[in-house]
Amino acid sequence: MTNKPLSRVFSAQTKMSDLICAHYNLLLVITRFGIHLGFGEKTIGEVCQSSNVDTPTLLTILNAVANIPQKPKKEELKSISMNDLLTYLRNAHDYFLNFRLPLLRQQLVSAISNCPQEVAFAIRKFFDDYVEEVNKHMSYEEKTVFPYAEHLAKGERDDHYKISIFRRKHDQIEAKISELKAIIIKYYPAPSGYELNSVLHDIFSCEEDLASHNFIEDHIFIPLMEIMEQQTKKG
Repeated sequence: MTNKPLSRVFSAQTKMSDLICAHYNLLLVITRFGIHLGFGEKTIGEVCQSSNVDTPTLLTILNAVANIPQKPKKEELKSISMNDLLTYLRNAHDYFLNFRLPLLRQQLVSAISNCPQEVAFAIRKFFDDYVEEVNKHMSYEEKTVFPYAEHLAKGERDDHYKISIFRRKHDQIEAKISELKAIIIKYYPAPSGYELNSVLHDIFSCEEDLASHNFIEDHIFIPLMEIMEQQTKKG
């Protein structure tokens, strides 16, 4: 990734409705913080207060996602609530595993129903294998990394694990879905119509959302845990 100028920096005084209109993809971000529609003319700060969400944490995520690949500064990370960040990450996992990917599979199976049986089988298997990879990736985070982060947030040391282990293991889970996209574009043998092209559009969108999720983990979650590790050592 190469650096690019910030498109816009949102603040606590920004109206939430203006935020969504400027970057509709941020609707997924606020949903993962448990914020619902119907915020009227309220600012981001006011919505956070009424929704019991930490404002600096939400703003850091919003500005990071809106301005990828610009990385948040270290000072911004120090103001983040680890508990709220974990809520966001867990809800993102739930969204991908229990909603987005199952729905995408359902749409994909329907769209390729008229192509040769062996081709449809190969595409389904490729997708199912990919979902299994995502499931393993996120399950490891849920069972090992997130509990470790919770210990750090409480100021507790855990000598059996270090975030450097996770950094080395953390792979780019959107890579294989990019391969699926390429297979359909280059080698799909039957005439494509609205349905398949719509699914392909959704695959592009899901790939971007997964890449954004990885960006948050790589450049906010992991660095924040590294800061907390240093603090527990000093303590």
